[in-house]
Amino acid sequence: LRPFVIISITYLLFTVTDGAIRMIVLLHAYNKSFSALEVAIMFTLYEVAGVFTNLAAGVMGARWGIRFTLIIGLSLQILSYGLLFGWKDDWTKEQAIIYVTVAQMFAGIAKDLTKLGGKTVTKLVTPEGRNTRLFQLVSLLTGWKNSLKGVGYFLGSALLEVSYELALGFMIGLVVIAMPFAIWGLDKDLGTAKSKNSSLKEILKTDNWNLNVLSLARLFLFASRDFWFEVPVSCCGCGGPGLQRTIVGAFLGGYIILYGQVQSWTPQLVTGPLQQTPPNKMTEVLWGMINCYPTLTATIVIYASEVFREYKVEGMISWLIVIIVTFAVIFAINSSIHSFLVVKYAKSDKVAVSVGFYYMSNACGRLLGTLGSGFLY
Repeated sequence: LRPFVIISITYLLFTVTDGAIRMIVLLHAYNKSFSALEVAIMFTLYEVAGVFTNLAAGVMGARWGIRFTLIIGLSLQILSYGLLFGWKDDWTKEQAIIYVTVAQMFAGIAKDLTKLGGKTVTKLVTPEGRNTRLFQLVSLLTGWKNSLKGVGYFLGSALLEVSYELALGFMIGLVVIAMPFAIWGLDKDLGTAKSKNSSLKEILKTDNWNLNVLSLARLFLFASRDFWFEVPVSCCGCGGPGLQRTIVGAFLGGYIILYGQVQSWTPQLVTGPLQQTPPNKMTEVLWGMINCYPTLTATIVIYASEVFREYKVEGMISWLIVIIVTFAVIFAINSSIHSFLVVKYAKSDKVAVSVGFYYMSNACGRLLGTLGSGFLY
């Protein structure tokens, strides 16, 4: 379990900075009067980079190992934060959007290179056939990753209230702490494929039907969340009820922490008691259908409720909190099952390639949701 522990520490420290960078950029941009669409554009290369990085990361991990992808990912995260120090107040909006978008691109590449290690190591340290143990490990790591991402949301927004530069510097410090674990704690061959001739063509032409279907489902699952999450909720919270940036960051952070903890405990509290552990494809079909109801309810309430028609702020916030929390719980169960199934379906000697392809679809969904949310809002 030594590789699991080392990669988990590195991955979880990195995750705090990944959550923080989104809040720092989003709220700092909103404070400078950028529109929702302009903020969404700033995140486009972050998400586009995720699409291509997941493909490349799968090949890189298979050829050169997880240690290599982790070190490159952490280095690029430091570069991204360093570039954000250069965001000047006297720039035009066009200059700022271009500069920040490029800086965010490096953060997007860093996230997916680092994520590869966190997702593949669970398969590598679990014996074949131990699906229940694999489900628990995947849920535990994925859940704590998202909880710490929520901590990053809160820390980023809280430190931003003190100083933009302090927020950036603090997060660089966390990445620097994580770096030695990746450099000196891992074997350079960990995660490499038996055949080192993995290529992009091999990933794109995967004949793993289960993985292909699951990847398509993942695209729509994350697009369904990001159409309203982050950009619309943040802009609505600051602009509608006029909430402080720290409160908006705390709310989004609380959502991510709740989501992460539900993921961590899904095997014990949800699928276990329902006799759905380890889950199969029908388990995911069931929870995927259940996931439709919170947003359907939100649509009905927003258009039919007197609270929203008469713009009663306290009632609006209460309704949205209930709906969003419900969505978070069901979404977390779905995501936990997804994360287990992709690792289960992946071939042991090419797990990095399979995970890279799957999370490429994840990035496509986030890109679609982020751009769509900015445009619609």
